[in-house]
Amino acid sequence: MLTPTNYTVDTSLFLKACHNLPKGVMKTTINEPTGNFFYDPWVLKEEYKDTVWETLYDSLPLTKGEARIIILDPNQCYQIHADIDDRYHLNILGEECYLVDLIREQLHKLEQDGIWYDMDASMLHTAANFGRRARVQLVVRQLLNDNKLIDPIEAALSTTIADPNNARFIFDNTLSPWFNAANKNGFINNFSHSPVGVKFNIEKHKLDLLKRVLPDEFKLL
Repeated sequence: MLTPTNYTVDTSLFLKACHNLPKGVMKTTINEPTGNFFYDPWVLKEEYKDTVWETLYDSLPLTKGEARIIILDPNQCYQIHADIDDRYHLNILGEECYLVDLIREQLHKLEQDGIWYDMDASMLHTAANFGRRARVQLVVRQLLNDNKLIDPIEAALSTTIADPNNARFIFDNTLSPWFNAANKNGFINNFSHSPVGVKFNIEKHKLDLLKRVLPDEFKLL
């Protein structure tokens, strides 16, 4: 689930970063889109230029999607989920913090070693903070592949669930792993989301694969 990359950063910058954290929020986006949320590069916001966050951000010399400072307080964890897009993780602060692979039943301890990690987000997972202090990470979305489809059709999914949080929970636990794999395997493109569902292009002959995993709370349009 976590693979170290060749990209590193000087860990002496972490103390300065922790002295310049956003106040009172769990997630703070430090860059902004130049076009499509999932497919086009994002650029650093002006207020973060010439700061320690620019140095940390630039230490990952790749085309980036959304980049967020994410703070997980002690005694907290995330709901089980998967993501359509993989992530890059830089661990800045924390003790006894873990990424939990709920499929393989494995714990991945998060160290402040200055290494950027490539995270396979297709696995159902959570993160947990068992320590005394906050866990702080810089997390960067990987852009989705601009797959060239041979026989595409337009498709959409909508939900019958009124509560968007419940709908998101079911989607992330049943469909996000499938869409993550479909993106990597090259048979979806133009994925987008809205409060009422998602839209995408898919190879026509792959539509039956999606129908097999489609939960009752979602319908294919």
